[in-house]
Amino acid sequence: MTTLSEKEKKVLKSLIEGIPLSKRPFYTIAQNIGLKEEEVLKITKELLEKKIIRRIGIILRHNLAGVEGNAMVAWKAPEEKIEEIGKYLASYSYISHCYIRKTYEDWNYNLYTMIHGKDREEVEKRIKEISEKFNLKEYQILFTKEEIARKHAKYEL
Repeated sequence: MTTLSEKEKKVLKSLIEGIPLSKRPFYTIAQNIGLKEEEVLKITKELLEKKIIRRIGIILRHNLAGVEGNAMVAWKAPEEKIEEIGKYLASYSYISHCYIRKTYEDWNYNLYTMIHGKDREEVEKRIKEISEKFNLKEYQILFTKEEIARKHAKYEL
């Protein structure tokens, strides 16, 4: 386990809260936490190199952008190929989440993906293509009925 310095914790907390919309967002962060912009950039780069931060990106509020198709798909994948299939699926731009999970006697699905599309029909087409490409015949589609909350996890540092 990596131990973070106080400066790293400050920068990480600020990044978790969200990058400010400004011409110089790292300068704004630096001002807010009492560091220099160069320090914030250096620490951010180091956190990425250490893989403490995986990536920095934006979050699209898909429902506000007109994207209506979203489904969690639970797949029954062969154990000997599950990681290979999962990595391949995770590379698709329209799949935002891909997890391997434990199976149960009455629920034998072990691979989960969150698939997005402009509408339900597009998502169903993508699911069918995946099913055929990887010969995954057993799966359950769980379409989003209503979004109750969407937020980032908050971590105590």
